[in-house]
Amino acid sequence: MTVVGFLSVAPVQEESMASEVAKAVAALDEHDVTYETTPMGTTIEAAAVGDLFDAAQAAHEAVDADRVSTFLKIDDKRTRDVAAAEKVSAVEDELGRPARSEDADDDAGTGRDTDGDDSGRGTDAE
Repeated sequence: MTVVGFLSVAPVQEESMASEVAKAVAALDEHDVTYETTPMGTTIEAAAVGDLFDAAQAAHEAVDADRVSTFLKIDDKRTRDVAAAEKVSAVEDELGRPARSEDADDDAGTGRDTDGDDSGRGTDAE
């Protein structure tokens, strides 16, 4: 089954968090998960809930700060395998359009792929 999570890890500090958030995101690469980072957090998919927890813990521990705030929301649908992209597609099917405003600019922090490499990671999340 696919487990989907939404993870936000951030140091509690006044200055930019980008370098510490980048460490948290990089830590996910060491785990058997797929992810997409947006301005507000990272959507993670894993085969099992334990894999998701392990990845979230690694991201939390990767941040080097006196205080770290971590939020993890998990959707563990146990009756069938549904990927995050399928959930978005279902909403878009109901809307009859993409699930974003018409004037949303991909380069303005939507979290969509903005660097052209089709990785889905974008370049502007902080």
